[in-house]
Amino acid sequence: MGTIVWLSSELMFFAGLFAAYFTIRNIAPDLWDIETAKLNLPFATINTTILVLSSVTCQYGVFAAERGRAGRTGGILQFTKWGMREWFVLTYFMGAVFIAGQATEYAALVTEHTTISSSPYGSMFYLATGFHGLHVLGGLLAFILVIGRTFMARRFTHEQAISAIVVSYYWHFVDIVWVGLFATIYLIQ
Repeated sequence: MGTIVWLSSELMFFAGLFAAYFTIRNIAPDLWDIETAKLNLPFATINTTILVLSSVTCQYGVFAAERGRAGRTGGILQFTKWGMREWFVLTYFMGAVFIAGQATEYAALVTEHTTISSSPYGSMFYLATGFHGLHVLGGLLAFILVIGRTFMARRFTHEQAISAIVVSYYWHFVDIVWVGLFATIYLIQ
């Protein structure tokens, strides 16, 4: 229950960022036309796809945790026999690739003189995507902690499965917020 209440507060935080984005966009529409032309939509779409698919791999990890399977029971290429650890490691990797993609995009925008202090657009772009990136990093840390707990415990318990489920709630939330940010920043012109 605490996780749901906390995620609700996070939802309000991001709602404030969306409100600020649309307010400033409404005040300076010409600036938005100039700045959004610098965005690399195909690259951002691939990066978004990676993050959205990471929710699928995360959920497979939850399914394995619910079955009491912390680690794989077959070969590394036998996906149907993977445990929570393998699915969460794959999810972690996909999240890290997403963060690397964001960093790459930031570097490209900085070379085009779009920075946090260059304009209201730059401020809102970096605040919204930056805070989301920090939330992704928090999720990656949570995956490390949950995976580490399974190695430290003598046996995989119901409480560890609950931890995996709670982390999945957070990860799905982060993915849903990104889909909203992606639609707002990249698709709505």
